[in-house]
Formats: sequence, C-alpha cells, structure tokens
Amino acid sequence: MFSLLLVCSPAQEDALIAELHDAGTAGITEEPGALRAFFADDAIGGELLERFAVFAPAIRREPDVDWEQTARDAWPPLLVGERFFLAPAWSVEPTPVGRLRLETHPGMACGTGWHPCTQLCLEALERTVRHAMTVLDVGSGSGILSDAARLLGVNNVLACDVDFDALLTAREHVGVPMFAGSVNAVRSNTADLIVANISSAAGEELAPEFDRVRRPGSALILSGFTKEDPPDGYGECELLVKEGWACLIQRGG
Repeated sequence: MFSLLLVCSPAQEDALIAELHDAGTAGITEEPGALRAFFADDAIGGELLERFAVFAPAIRREPDVDWEQTARDAWPPLLVGERFFLAPAWSVEPTPVGRLRLETHPGMACGTGWHPCTQLCLEALERTVRHAMTVLDVGSGSGILSDAARLLGVNNVLACDVDFDALLTAREHVGVPMFAGSVNAVRSNTADLIVANISSAAGEELAPEFDRVRRPGSALILSGFTKEDPPDGYGECELLVKEGWACLIQRGG
C-alpha cells in the first residue's frame, strides 16, 4: 500500500478526484493545498508519477490500515444553505429535520458538493427556484445541481455536459434528462432558470447562448470563478461569496 500526494488548487480538486478514481485509488483524503490518494497495487507507482507529473507527486509507503474507510471519514455529511444536507452515498447519518438529503458521490465526477462554488450554487437555487420552472443545468458534472433542483420541487429539469464520461456516471444517480453537449444545442426560449457552475471564460463565451435560451423574466445562476475574476457581460447581478469564490444571480432576463 502506498499513497500519492498531489499538490493542487481548490479549483482543480473535483476534476483531480475523478481522475484519481479512474486510476484505481482506494480512497482520497484532503490535506492543506493537496490531495492524498491511496493505492493497493505497488506496481503502478511509477505510472502514476508520470500520469500526475503536473501536480508535483510524491509517493509514501503506508501501514496496513483500511484506507477506504479513512477516505470515507474525510467526506462527512455537510449542511449547506438553509435546506440541504449533503451526504455521501455510504453515510447512514439521519437527515436533520427540515433538510433535504442530497446524496453525493465523491470522486465519481466533477461536483462533489464540498467546493465553495457548488455550495454557492445550491444556496442560489434555494433563493431562486419555483416549482413550475424549467431549469437547465449547463456543465452538470455529477448532476448535483440538477438533483438539488429536483429535490426543491422542480418537475422539469434538463442537464448537459461536454464530458460524456461524467454524464454516464451522473445518469446512474440523478433522475433527470441529460445529454452530451452544451447550451447551443438547446431550443431558444426554453429555460426559466439556467444554472452553470463553469469557469469565468466559459461564462463569457456562452453568454449569447444563455440569452437565446432564456425566457422573458427568467433567472441565471453562474459560478465557478473567484470574486476577483467574474465574467464580463452580465450587467446587474446579486453576488454571493464564499471563501473567495463567487456566484452571480441575475433575475429578469
């Protein structure tokens, strides 16, 4: 048994966790400014050092303990906003009274629920969704935001992502229609609410498509960037901030 320490930024964590699971890790824990992944097959150490070279990897021998359980202990249930209770699929902790249980699958695809941007989007959904809305989740990743909208009572939720592997994983856990692609494949005048947890650059690039797809009086939730680097072109918005990350809420589009 050995562990691989990878130095990464918070913005890189979700994608890196998914890639580590693809590489066969037995579990992952967080350390300051890094992730530590555990592997049982000593023979793949050199391959992993090469595969993750950009993250300054360092290998450490580990004692014979249950690292899968250790990794699970690193992802405890979490209260987010006023209504959500984020619980990994393996958690048996009961849902607090008045909370909606949002099941997460850390490592399966981008969107574990522990990143500040995901949490900001969840809080924004609480403030914004209405039952009769059609919600479009752009760059859905694990599907956590689509599932959250469904739990909040929205009957018509549609999700898309350009990462087909992430979609395959999300479809196993989230019961909403999902397709491989982006907002440019959606019919005009479709959405009452768009939620997109993407980068600032992607937000700027997709702004015209968001405008095309939104219905009159619709809303937009946009995150995936720091408060110092919001996307241009969105005019007056409500700003939510958490740990230096930001989320824009634009109403009445």
